[in-house]
Amino acid sequence: MMTRSRIVALLRVILPLTALALLSVLFLLGRKPEPDGTIPYADVDPREVAERQMATSPAYAGVTADGAQVNITGAQAMPGGSEGQGSASSVRMTMRAKDGRASDVSAGRAAIDGDLMVLQEGVRMTTADGWVVTAPEFHASRLAGTVNADAEVNVRAPFGNLTAGQMELRPLGDGTGDHVLDLSGGVRLIYQP
Repeated sequence: MMTRSRIVALLRVILPLTALALLSVLFLLGRKPEPDGTIPYADVDPREVAERQMATSPAYAGVTADGAQVNITGAQAMPGGSEGQGSASSVRMTMRAKDGRASDVSAGRAAIDGDLMVLQEGVRMTTADGWVVTAPEFHASRLAGTVNADAEVNVRAPFGNLTAGQMELRPLGDGTGDHVLDLSGGVRLIYQP
């Protein structure tokens, strides 16, 4: 029977030799590089990327006329034909009132014309009160701090589900920077107590 000190002494020799043997096998059996292999993440033509005018990860921060903070970010922004026009993808706009309450609007794509934005593709607005508003298209003004939809909107509120013909998120106009969500045009509520 081996004593504990003999086992430890034996393991001090065997374990490093085993590790060295495993590393040798990894290096000897490793694949050789392919000189004609392509880089897996280079799926675009570099010339095309260099010729496009585009900004990645654009960000805008400002204050509305009523004092609310507005932050707009996106994945990409591309200028349009004339001054102030363009488009952006994966857009997120956050409006934060002076009291800290916020509403968050996200969209897959936005057409920009100066101060106005037309948000499309998976448009969704979430408020600090737990309201979630979806519509095919939102129109937003970053200076006025408004978001509205002229088509049918679906709303999930803390007390139930609503549908309406139109929606507008606008400042109260009292200088506090607070906003009111106004639903109109045949509002229907399914109350869930």
